[in-house]
Parts: sequence; C-alpha cells; structure tokens
Amino acid sequence: MNFITPLFLGFITAFIGIIPPGLINMTAAKVNLKEGKKNALWFVLGAVLVIFIQVFIAIFFARVIDGRPDLVTLLREVGFGIFATLTIYFLGLAKKPKGKTRKIKKNSKTSRFFLGMLLSALNFFPIPYYVFVSVTLSSFKLFSFDTTSILIFVTGTIFGSFLVFYFYIAFFNKIENKTDYILRNMNTIIGSITGLISVITLFKIIKYYW
Repeated sequence: MNFITPLFLGFITAFIGIIPPGLINMTAAKVNLKEGKKNALWFVLGAVLVIFIQVFIAIFFARVIDGRPDLVTLLREVGFGIFATLTIYFLGLAKKPKGKTRKIKKNSKTSRFFLGMLLSALNFFPIPYYVFVSVTLSSFKLFSFDTTSILIFVTGTIFGSFLVFYFYIAFFNKIENKTDYILRNMNTIIGSITGLISVITLFKIIKYYW
C-alpha cells in the first residue's frame, strides 16, 4: 500500500490551511517572545491536539458523505457557491486589513497548553475545511477512507500543523515585516486561493453533469 501519498496530502493540506497569519500561529509566536520557547511549544501541543480531534471528526463526516454520491455532488455545489462568494467578497468587497496585528490578551495564570487547546477549539474552520478537502481528494482517487489511509493522513496533518507553528515560533522575528505585508494583502491571497478552488470545483461539477 502507498503510505507516502496520504501522508504528503495530509501534510500539505494542513500546511496550506495554517500558513496564513492567524490567531493561533500569531499567539504562538507572541508566547515565544514573551515567555520563551518552552511555553510556546506547550501552547502548540495543545493546539495540535485539538486539530487532531477536529480532523478525525471531519473525516468521519466526509466518509459518510463519500458513500452517498448525491451528497458528494451536493457538497461540491454548495462548496462552489461558498468559495465563489468568498472569492467575490475578498477580491472586490472586503476592506483591506491593517498591517499591524492585534495583541492577544492572555491570563498569565492559564496554562499555555490549555490556552492552545482553547484557541484551537474556538476555531471551527478545520472541520468543514477537511471535510471538503478529503471528499475532493477522494473524488480524484487520491485518498481512500480505509482506516490505514485515514490514520496516515491525520498523521500528515499533525506534522504539517506542528511545522507551521514551529516556523512562526522560530522565525517570527525575521519574518515580522513580511508578515505585516502578508496581512495587508491577505484579502487578495485568500481570494486567489478560494478562486482556484472554485474553478476546480466547477470543473468537477460540469464533468459530472456533462
């Protein structure tokens, strides 16, 4: 059995989903600056633990959906509508975000591990993201919902998530100015990504009905 493909797909999926500056990775960087690398890594471990659970939940729903071709088609159509709307919003309607990131207030008595779990649990994006991604990969015959493939895929997402968080911890000082540039252009970046996903999804819909 090919173990590399689901591992790589899990890794790259997590990497793409987490690399844009967000609440969790920016907080990890700030914990590192204020409290040291050890506390920052405990924060990351808490966040990754919740991501691990979220990915399993997402794939469970995706496996149920994948067994229903009608639901797969419906999911593609809904996904296309959502991503097309997001593309229009981010490229044409959304206001340009400010370059400076907001400081996150944290309770100094709160364990960094549980803070990471809390902030990660408040982020509901991974579940629909991994449902859509895993169903899409399955439709291209790149991923199967057998137990081994699922475990390897989830392992890849954990490695990808941890690497991105560690990148923010280790190199935040060097990339801080570039991070501000990314934030100022985040609407264009997100809009381009959602636009690409919309085109791919539309292609699959047309191919299904053709």
